Amino acid sequence: MYSFFKQVAVAGLLFTSALTASAQNAKLEPVFKDDTYQLTGVAVSKTGRMFVNYPYWSDTYKYALVEVMKDGTKKPYPDESWNSWKMGQDPTNKWVCVQSEFVDDKDRLWVIDPASPKQTGVYRDAHKLVCFDLATNKVIKSYSFKGIVGPLSYLNDIRVDTKREIVYITESQQGGIAIVDIKSGKIRMALQGDPSVKADPNFKFIIDGRVLRDDKGPVVFNSDGLALTPDGNMLYYKPLSDDKLYRIETKYLLDENMGDKDVAGKVDTLGRYTTTDGMIIDDKNRLYLGDILNYTMLRLDAGPGTKAPLKRENLVTDKTLLQWPDSYAIQNGYLYITTSQIDHMAKNNGGKSTRKRPYEVFRMKID
Repeated sequence: MYSFFKQVAVAGLLFTSALTASAQNAKLEPVFKDDTYQLTGVAVSKTGRMFVNYPYWSDTYKYALVEVMKDGTKKPYPDESWNSWKMGQDPTNKWVCVQSEFVDDKDRLWVIDPASPKQTGVYRDAHKLVCFDLATNKVIKSYSFKGIVGPLSYLNDIRVDTKREIVYITESQQGGIAIVDIKSGKIRMALQGDPSVKADPNFKFIIDGRVLRDDKGPVVFNSDGLALTPDGNMLYYKPLSDDKLYRIETKYLLDENMGDKDVAGKVDTLGRYTTTDGMIIDDKNRLYLGDILNYTMLRLDAGPGTKAPLKRENLVTDKTLLQWPDSYAIQNGYLYITTSQIDHMAKNNGGKSTRKRPYEVFRMKID
């Protein structure tokens, strides 16, 4: 197990270097907006097809997953039937509450459905991962999480290693990382209960001077964002509602002969950086994060052999546009960014929504 003293030492180094490089010259280009429905995830295929999802978090809800057409209209994906689920109905081959999606290097679309409408718990064991062939828009395979994570779980973010045919998924309620063997369909959990997948209880999640709270008290989000290096050898991850960042070599996650404590002992604690929802790494080993509290997009050097503190570069700050940067996709030299405005949701504001802008997708040139 990594030690408390190591965390303190690394955090101290990082505090003095967090503002190293700055390149406030990136420009945000709007590519999609929705004036009504709250979106979270985005995925873009090699041919430029863009997919956006809408979690079923409130009564203001219509579709779970759409493809954004070239004229800006939305087409339910893969069809109306998959997007037609209503409470009380059979969830088989239907979306219940889609949280995120991802297009892998083989141009397959992966969709995470934690199946927790209004985040009240998993509906009829319908939490699933579904893979689509974008050439045909047909399901390649669906993976059920029944018996893998509990009834109060919430599957969140996803990354895919196409070389090893492995999927990594965060679980944000209890904290943990799911490992899916694409070919065999076997799913197992790693790092459950480890401090690296739990939000630091001492961290104050304050936005514009206000502690983010729901009816249960201060909001806590455990393991959420994760990012996989291009070679698939390193997985970066972190809880949402604190500023610590972690990584682990995937060979340890994939070694089924290692016990939980042994795997936890291989976690590299990188120190304090920022609060971020999603994360993503480009083909140059640059790790992109959204600083939610400071309305900023930044990137870190995550190349092979890098040691903490990772070199930081601030890309763009915009308090008007970057209202809770949520999820990311990289395609054709662009970073795509969604803004979900979770801090303005009624459930986090005493029952009153304070959203003033559309929910949006932006992109910015990174190459």
